[in-house]
Amino acid sequence: MLGIETSCDETAAAIVRREADGSGAILANVVRSQLDLHRAYGGVVPEIAARAHIDLLDAAIKQAMDEAGLGYEALGGIAATAGPGLVGGLIVGVTTGKALALGLGIPFLAINHLEAHALTAGLTDGLRFPYLLLLVSGGHTQLLIVKDVGSYERLGTTLDDALGEAFDKAAKLLGLDYPGGPAVEDAARRGRTQIPLPRPMLGRPEPHFSLAGLKTALRQEAMARAPLSEQDVADLCLSFQEAVAEVLSDRTALAMELYSDRLGAGAQRALVVAGGVAANQRLKSALAQVAAAQGFRLVVPPPALCTDNAAMIAWAGAERLARGLVDDLAAPSRARWPLDPDAPPALGAGVKA
Repeated sequence: MLGIETSCDETAAAIVRREADGSGAILANVVRSQLDLHRAYGGVVPEIAARAHIDLLDAAIKQAMDEAGLGYEALGGIAATAGPGLVGGLIVGVTTGKALALGLGIPFLAINHLEAHALTAGLTDGLRFPYLLLLVSGGHTQLLIVKDVGSYERLGTTLDDALGEAFDKAAKLLGLDYPGGPAVEDAARRGRTQIPLPRPMLGRPEPHFSLAGLKTALRQEAMARAPLSEQDVADLCLSFQEAVAEVLSDRTALAMELYSDRLGAGAQRALVVAGGVAANQRLKSALAQVAAAQGFRLVVPPPALCTDNAAMIAWAGAERLARGLVDDLAAPSRARWPLDPDAPPALGAGVKA
């Protein structure tokens, strides 16, 4: 399976092989970052991203095919991210994937980027269904039960900012580099004093998240200390990260209880953490403690497969193809594409829910 990923600011192509027994292997995984194109703006510029995908994608696909040592006749299908994401970039990947599938006479698979994150643990760890998923990325923060390919139950979501978005905004208001997640984590290591910050939604009966208030509180603390010294910035980053770790632990522990109640005592107890924020070592450590306390196995794919990549897209395509879930060439690109479209709206939630 050839996978194509162009949903945001990474242009990626990968080749994955799925065996009849459900196991998989990555034969090539090429990611061409656009970070330098967007750094000056402090965030991703959609038009720049889309144009860069046009420039980079063909070469990324060729590199992936060369690294895998395969000809196009060896492919069983083409999988491309069709959403959610920036529509301009999605159109580039989807159109390229459709053209290849049409020319080669093989199936095309329109992949939900969130589903690809959800299924990655099957590729990296051979994990079978069901399991609990914590999806933490720049655009999404959700807790879901993964029942099977194409079958998801959302337990919790963010009411405002996604976790990765909150880290980026925190870094920007503290004058740190973009992307903000690694910058905040690095500065937090030098922190010595924790500054009191709120723990939004702690103890609430539904495992939803809210990060806008925490971000505002951080801004107020920073303004009260201006001009900020390097140590001030480090202490604020430490305080912000610890607040996030506590909230994440509390919300996930509640989701674990709901998971066990819904699926029963005999269900597999596994927590998968996916998305770019899963690379944060402090948050990973906090979640490991929660998982151990609740009797859950913690599964976190390697960092390169937590951030945007095409291997997870190819794997999702292979899993869907194995179940006969193929798409026609009219499949659209979607800016928003929830994994659980039947989930009731979270009170006060914005469009990211």
